[in-house]
Amino acid sequence: MTLRIYFTGEDLARTRIAGECDAMWEVMLSLYRLRRRERTVVFDKWKQDIVAKVPAATRLLTTLAPERGYAVDFLTPRTEEGTLAAGLEALRRTTRKRLRSDLWELSMRHPATRLPGWVNGLATGDQQAIGAVASAVEAYFGACLSPYWPRIQSQVARERARRSTMLSQGGWGAVFSTLHPSARWSFPTLELSYPADHDIHLNGRGLLLQPSCFCRQTPITLRDPDLPPVLVYPIEHDAGWAHDEANGGHPALRRLLGLTRTHVLETIADGDCTTSELARRLGIPGSTASRQATALREAGLVRSQRLGQAVIHTVTDLGTALLEGRRPALMA
Repeated sequence: MTLRIYFTGEDLARTRIAGECDAMWEVMLSLYRLRRRERTVVFDKWKQDIVAKVPAATRLLTTLAPERGYAVDFLTPRTEEGTLAAGLEALRRTTRKRLRSDLWELSMRHPATRLPGWVNGLATGDQQAIGAVASAVEAYFGACLSPYWPRIQSQVARERARRSTMLSQGGWGAVFSTLHPSARWSFPTLELSYPADHDIHLNGRGLLLQPSCFCRQTPITLRDPDLPPVLVYPIEHDAGWAHDEANGGHPALRRLLGLTRTHVLETIADGDCTTSELARRLGIPGSTASRQATALREAGLVRSQRLGQAVIHTVTDLGTALLEGRRPALMA
């Protein structure tokens, strides 16, 4: 079975690689990884660590995204930022028409599953029901993804940088043909293995390529071809990303600086960034990002330089040495 995406010249001009992780996609795809009985070096440690921490409200999400097959499109709304806050806001604004359509599709695609009564309220656009789903997403993210979020972002950022280099050197043909072992690119069509036959005609809208930490085996997209086109695809992981030495980075450094400040230092070390970019990568308020970057600058771990209206943060040699666990060179 095959996913076929049809491009025009205008679509190629409007196609782009997402700049950040998409929190809502990672929520939904991580739920698949959590429930499926698949042994993988990449995800086993994460599953072991969080299985006892999964909030009870997560059952609302697993109802809407069964272990296999169709999951409602409205759980992964398109936002420019890709942050949890933006995703939750978009989720709460889901129209009654979209709710009703997706839930009908869910019942048709999973006829053997009896949907609980609260889904009826969701289908009518009941704000309390929508709020309960949004709260379940927030609780699940906080317990199961937030402690790992800087490392998840780092994994995705590395993939994005690799794809951007590939695009600059070989064009979209090089990017498309290597997205997945099953990828076949011959303008105007990109074909990929997929659980079902599915066609998407972009018709000038372009395509968003969204690298994902928790996507596995095959790329995934939305069922409704009229929604903004997105192709979520699996990345190449650092196999130890979820282990203690990688989770939040450095245990000794966390004891010295605190968890949030360590995450800020690690994020800046992953690539120079502005205060707003730092806040977006970490999913924290801009005021918090600014305050933590200032503290690191005062400690000599970060250098900040104003460029127009923005302030660019860069890790110093001392900060790099601290992250790498080596003794910094003494000044002459």
